[in-house]
Amino acid sequence: MPWFPEFSSAAELARRETRAAGQADPVSQYFTALNKGDTDALETVWPGEVVIHDPRAGEVRGHRHLRRFVKQNQSWLAERHARIETVASTCVGGRAVVELLAHLAHDGREVAWPMAVVAECPNDRAVVFRTYCSQWPVDGRRHVRSPVLKPGPAQADGVAGRYQVALAAGDVEAIVNTFAPEGYFREPIGPNYTHRGTTELRSFFTKTFSAGGGIGLQPCTITDDGMRCALEYNCVRWGSHDVPPQAGVGVYERGPDGLLAAVRVYDDVESPVEHL
Repeated sequence: MPWFPEFSSAAELARRETRAAGQADPVSQYFTALNKGDTDALETVWPGEVVIHDPRAGEVRGHRHLRRFVKQNQSWLAERHARIETVASTCVGGRAVVELLAHLAHDGREVAWPMAVVAECPNDRAVVFRTYCSQWPVDGRRHVRSPVLKPGPAQADGVAGRYQVALAAGDVEAIVNTFAPEGYFREPIGPNYTHRGTTELRSFFTKTFSAGGGIGLQPCTITDDGMRCALEYNCVRWGSHDVPPQAGVGVYERGPDGLLAAVRVYDDVESPVEHL
């Protein structure tokens, strides 16, 4: 049967093209699987291992657990008529940090739910997805999120580094001065909690640091493409209050003047001075 080798080659070529397309945009593959409730594409693109670190489900590892997780999330998203839009992507090497805004039907209204998904490929057969967000927009509660990564030696530099120093010190003027005149800080709980411009930023950080000082973050990994610096961290201190180590990611977007055009944070750490 002379056609059989050609058929086999074509099938192998199709598999390679599917894998290449998926590896070029892993987060899109991930959300396609969640929306369809089907893991076939994920397991075709990464035949070795797919690991998920999810704020609600914890660590998902192994094909059986992966399929159950995807099916459950497909139902959850469908019930809420979810629409997902991409805010920004920061990609360096084998790691991509994709910021998303999910629009959900919740209690008769639409809720905008910020989240960030980190996709990291340790090799061309395996992928790890780490999702960061606050669950306050969907259930009105803060949830302690245990660390996903161990602290590492990575340090942000430039304006993002100056922001981190000011944040740890609780220095209001220093942190405000890292922002461009129209720069903004967006809290993890949604777009309605965005503080833009010098006056709003000064007021926000004055309140933020009123619990006895700055915020202590242990850096874990940094993904920096020159425009945006994404820092995965464990938060361990807020002012004079030690907090249980909790996972999060912050994205620091530089403007054309070299100052911060935006800071977007994704965690569920409860502020000791927060009154919603």
